[in-house]
Amino acid sequence: MTRNVYLFGTCVIDLFMPQAGLDAVRVLESAGITVHYPRGQSCCGQPAWSSGNPDEARAVARAQLDLFPEPWPVIVPSGSCAGMMRKHWPALFRADPVVEPKAQALAGRVHEFAEYLTCVLGWEMPAGAPAAGTPAAGTEDVVLHTSCSARREMGTRTHGVALLDALPGVTRVEHERESECCGFGGSFSIKHADISGAMVKDKIASVRATGCRRVVSADCACLLNIGHAAQHQGAPLAVEHLASFLWRRMGEPS
Repeated sequence: MTRNVYLFGTCVIDLFMPQAGLDAVRVLESAGITVHYPRGQSCCGQPAWSSGNPDEARAVARAQLDLFPEPWPVIVPSGSCAGMMRKHWPALFRADPVVEPKAQALAGRVHEFAEYLTCVLGWEMPAGAPAAGTPAAGTEDVVLHTSCSARREMGTRTHGVALLDALPGVTRVEHERESECCGFGGSFSIKHADISGAMVKDKIASVRATGCRRVVSADCACLLNIGHAAQHQGAPLAVEHLASFLWRRMGEPS
């Protein structure tokens, strides 16, 4: 197994939650992985693709294809962006005999963050991390939110479940609406704001009914949607990216 990987940071992490990207790098590096971050990367093209603009999505995706020249895994701390790159990039270039093979090859190297930790690294909490019940670790109840793309395109819910369930002092709480969309859906939340707002309201109410006060997810867009809606409602609900949660449970400051 190669000890080198690329990180595709996603535009949401870059613009709104950079700490999640930094913590993903820290978790990977703590496992002995060397992380390479191509500076020219931007967006996976999903906003244009999901809005029905394949030409614009193709242009954005094309700009990323040559940024990962080595045959290393490309780690994406977002199930929706990973799904776009793995599932849809090859389709965008299906009629292009030159670019399609490049898109296919890159798609085959794409791993969602939790998927890579569990399936490739076999990640476990480091031996030197604070033990459960100690002041540094504490005990926490958390709800895992898996985005629609991560759950249905990438099949990564099981990986997040495995990571959380293996953490000392952490109890993963399930709720009635766990499998439902949070209402973000990219441009859906803009085009159908009322429906989106009702969906995230239901999600938050379901989480709060468990008594849990923290939502962990590997998708920053969902976290932004849930977190801001909870704040607007005055609901005591914190949100945290899975990478940041793992790094914090390792007893390390972000």
